[in-house]
Amino acid sequence: MGRAYEYRKATKMKRWGNMARVFTKLGKKITIAVREGGPDPSTNPRLRVLEVESKRENMPKENIERAIKKAISRDEADYKEVTYEGYAPFGIAIVVETATDNPTRTVANVRSYFNRNGGSLGITGSLQFLFDQKCVFKVTAKPEVSLDDLELELIDFGVDELVEDEGNFILYGEYQFYSSIQKYLEENDFEILSAEFERIPNDMKELNEEQKAQVMKLIDKLEDDEDVQTVFHNMVE
Repeated sequence: MGRAYEYRKATKMKRWGNMARVFTKLGKKITIAVREGGPDPSTNPRLRVLEVESKRENMPKENIERAIKKAISRDEADYKEVTYEGYAPFGIAIVVETATDNPTRTVANVRSYFNRNGGSLGITGSLQFLFDQKCVFKVTAKPEVSLDDLELELIDFGVDELVEDEGNFILYGEYQFYSSIQKYLEENDFEILSAEFERIPNDMKELNEEQKAQVMKLIDKLEDDEDVQTVFHNMVE
């Protein structure tokens, strides 16, 4: 199994917190997807996957509809996706992805979390070399399809790592191949459980337990912010 999967296993059993926070984050993703690709799931592949994911998370139908209406309403504030980069204590690199209707508020909050927890906010783009950006699909495995055969088939569609996990297949591909991978999965009747963009660190750092706890204080603070969608880092957990 490759580096991407091992990182995901270590960090993905995670901490989106309570259900209300999950719904808020999914609602923002839906709103952004609709603004980028329209409100019709049949012509908006990202929205199709998010609707499936939302139902799997038991997000009420009215919440999904509200997020779509918000996207097409001219009276509603627009969400912007803004990424922040910085260092936690002990040189741990952190990338913070946000969706916000007030970037001034968000950057002030993110900077304060770094400053109050022994870190420092850096310049956007300064840490890109430390992370590989991947699209990650989780699909229900088919008993009649072997992992090896599927991997051979998907190489031509941009998949560079594929693993089996508890009855599911997890596929990793380069960021730009998201659409071609999703199209293949849909055309071949795979049930897509989730489709995400992740930043996989290419240089992981080991810390002792006391140091980890200090870094986790910063990560937890960031993840508690309503504007923060995802936090990536290169600490071995």
